[in-house]
Amino acid sequence: MTKSIAFQGEPGAYSQQACLKTYPDLTPLACKTFEDAIEAVRSGQAELAMLPVENSTFGRVSDVYHLLPESGLHIVNEAFVRVSIALMALPGVALEDIKQAMSHPMLLGQCRAFLAKHGIERVTGADTAGSARLVAELADPSTAALAADLAAEIYGLNILAREIEDEGNNTTRFLVMARKPDLSRRGPDGMITSFVFQVRNIPAALYKAMGGFATNGVNMTKLESYMVGGSFSATQFYADVDGHPDDPSVSRALEELDYFTSEVKLLGVYPRDPSRD
Repeated sequence: MTKSIAFQGEPGAYSQQACLKTYPDLTPLACKTFEDAIEAVRSGQAELAMLPVENSTFGRVSDVYHLLPESGLHIVNEAFVRVSIALMALPGVALEDIKQAMSHPMLLGQCRAFLAKHGIERVTGADTAGSARLVAELADPSTAALAADLAAEIYGLNILAREIEDEGNNTTRFLVMARKPDLSRRGPDGMITSFVFQVRNIPAALYKAMGGFATNGVNMTKLESYMVGGSFSATQFYADVDGHPDDPSVSRALEELDYFTSEVKLLGVYPRDPSRD
């Protein structure tokens, strides 16, 4: 039986590109929503899920951060994928024929300079690969899509321009989710530990909670905050730190964190991707 890796989006999405790059032996499984991708793993339909969490140009994918703690899944890997944006249209269409380009708002915001230079109007689509599929179906020579090269190949479109993104280092970070955690030490570049926590309702609670990481020399590479349960007073924090929970410095820092939090939940321990550097 062929093993699958779930992703959100239509065939040809950047998330599928991440799946093919990171797990070439697994079959990508397209899912309509992030929740569907998570459920595919929970139900056993897929072995893993590839979820985007942040882009170097656009910022975080907030929906995913809200879903991770309650997903019932565990982070087992991370992947950094270079986002190379291509302008694609029907075969035989020239760049000067294009009046509008369709894509996900994230991509539209990443190539403003190119679109402005060529007088191309931005049109919001559901997602990148879905926009490519729609351009193929509409058969309108004045409409193009912004997507990955893979989408052009799948939907029979011609690439008019490549690498049109404003930032040359445009990269998306993905987290790989599985049903079971993997706490083993693996990979040559060290480990990352991810967790969420809620601070107690006491003065300077966040400052005190973070103090243990500073005093123990633990590098915190990410700290995100967001409200939970629709409450303005309940804030949850997502954090990534360098190291393994069994490292003495990380262990001491997490122990100190317990004193100033009402809840701490480990999301995963996984190898550090060398692309971080």
